Amino acid sequence: MEDFFKELIEYTHIHNDKVIDSLMSVNFPPEKSIRLINHTLNAHEIWNSRITKEYAEVGVWDIRDLNNLKEINRLNYINSLSIIETSDFNTIINYKNSKGIHFINTIRDILFHIVNHSTYHRGQIATDCKINEITPLVTDYIFYKREI
Repeated sequence: MEDFFKELIEYTHIHNDKVIDSLMSVNFPPEKSIRLINHTLNAHEIWNSRITKEYAEVGVWDIRDLNNLKEINRLNYINSLSIIETSDFNTIINYKNSKGIHFINTIRDILFHIVNHSTYHRGQIATDCKINEITPLVTDYIFYKREI
């Protein structure tokens, strides 16, 4: 399972980077896409911090400079890999969501959610780009598998 999660987190990292590069390549990236990629990375950071029991200094909908997003994505990737390499996937994590409501989930569930959440929002970004006449990226997992 460790290898599979490493692969999923790598897929997430690579395709988040591609989306960031794509948004940086246009003169006026759509505001909604900027908001969504920030949200995706912020949520990843927050989920990692819930697992490691560290404080995340970012809010789930905070907007950070587009020029800093690749570094944030890289740090999320490194932190997730560390979690995968050092954690029992069945460990239960107690946390509060952004509204203060208490939940419990396993590390396995949280890691899968990080990947699924990122994929979902990359799909929204692709739709937003198409609406704004920007060629959307194909970031499906199967295409990642064909490339490696």
